[in-house]
Amino acid sequence: MTGDLSPLLLRPERAAELLGIGRTKVYELIRSGALRSVRIGGLRRVSATALAEFVAHLEEEEAA
Repeated sequence: MTGDLSPLLLRPERAAELLGIGRTKVYELIRSGALRSVRIGGLRRVSATALAEFVAHLEEEEAA
């Protein structure tokens, strides 16, 4: 193990903070399928990978 303690899964509130948008918008993106998420019991989490893919997709759309 490398010692990198970056979280693999983020709370929707943290994902919203990192994206610079509101929590409600994150839930809208999750519901629409634009932002992938996982459920752990009753908790909803967004992976760091899904967040990076979402941003990359936005950049690709902007470039097109």
